[in-house]
Amino acid sequence: MIMKTWFVKYLVLICMAWGLPAGAMEYQLPDLTGKTQSLQQFRGKWLVVNYWASWCKTCRLEFAELNALHDSGQDIVVIGINFESIEKAALRDFVAQQNIRYPVWLSEPVPETPLGRVPALPTTYIIDPSGKPIAGQVGLVSQQQLEDYIAEKRKSAAMVTN
Repeated sequence: MIMKTWFVKYLVLICMAWGLPAGAMEYQLPDLTGKTQSLQQFRGKWLVVNYWASWCKTCRLEFAELNALHDSGQDIVVIGINFESIEKAALRDFVAQQNIRYPVWLSEPVPETPLGRVPALPTTYIIDPSGKPIAGQVGLVSQQQLEDYIAEKRKSAAMVTN
């Protein structure tokens, strides 16, 4: 319970410090096949957008957790954004070797993304079903932390509508 409370407070502080942008749903990037994808196609679902790189050892620790979250059957979609300069063939091989089952998109490292800054890897953003970015975290996240945070936000939203 202490960890959950700390995590929620930490995410809120990150959100306030970063000032998450409102136009995140227009974010478009190529996937592993080269087809342009957009966050807009996932409106109505919770999105967990995770920036990572193949050389990042901490990022690799998250893959199983993010796979489990993506496969959980909830209305949560995980998008992995590979944030490095890497050949597509090498990245496809890496994704297959690591058994990453959620969509992977490609981005060159840039100082600021439509979701906000990526000061270190991994960096994760949460976008609510209306398309509003509501949280971000630098560092390792777990399936449980993300589910707890989203559940808390769902509970808060339900209390507002009742």
